[in-house]
Amino acid sequence: MEIKLIASDMDDTLLNSKCQISARNEAAIRSALAAGKVFLLATGRMYVSVRPYAERLGLDVPLVTYNGALVKGSLSGKVFYEHKMTLSTANEVLAYCKEKGYYLQLYVGDSILIHTENDCSRMYSKISGIQTTAIGDAVYHTDEAPYKILVMTKPEEFQQVWQCIAERFKGKLDVTSSKDNFLELMEPGINKWEAVKSVAASYGIIPAEIMCIGDSNNDVKMIANAGIGVAVGNAKDAVKNHAKIVTASNDNDGVALVIEAILTKQAVEEQLQ
Repeated sequence: MEIKLIASDMDDTLLNSKCQISARNEAAIRSALAAGKVFLLATGRMYVSVRPYAERLGLDVPLVTYNGALVKGSLSGKVFYEHKMTLSTANEVLAYCKEKGYYLQLYVGDSILIHTENDCSRMYSKISGIQTTAIGDAVYHTDEAPYKILVMTKPEEFQQVWQCIAERFKGKLDVTSSKDNFLELMEPGINKWEAVKSVAASYGIIPAEIMCIGDSNNDVKMIANAGIGVAVGNAKDAVKNHAKIVTASNDNDGVALVIEAILTKQAVEEQLQ
């Protein structure tokens, strides 16, 4: 079946280790657009962090941000899909993180709220290009429902903290990860795949006609359910196990390679008809 929509994760997938889109990846995306494909960015990042990349690529499409909690037009700014965390749950999580002493980032509107500037916040700002806002103990209560809460841990504590939060908030939160020490806390049922599927449906595209590319746990649902699920070479084995294809790493133009492959396959099939 012809692939009509391509959805790619950003960090450690489309972006290389320097947080850049390589010339070959950019050229492949432009070729896909010229061939009539829909290309989506599907990321855990906030909208204001994604939009500059979309503008550079000339994408006039809905952007899947906050792991699917917000889908918003790259040029129009139109909100297609929005599912924030339940306010009461958010405040329970914030109180729990305060009790445990976890470092957290609260995503409210277009702001990232933190307690105190530290190495974690500086590292995140360097990756995302967005400055965090330190508000002290006020971060442990919110009057506005957030899109997500991000908890950062030490790598050696990651699995234990994940398990504790998942058990404590079972049925109230979905917990996933985007890096080895980034725990992404979301409203139940909110993920990249549901958002990508919703966008695809608006174009009349069915799941079998979608290709999804990613590297992390928050990409698993879209990789496992898409017509063609692709893991980049630097993805964890647990992610690769859900993929139909494992391409090259993010530093070796893995996204470009699979896009070029499906475009070449389509061109050959058209010549044979």
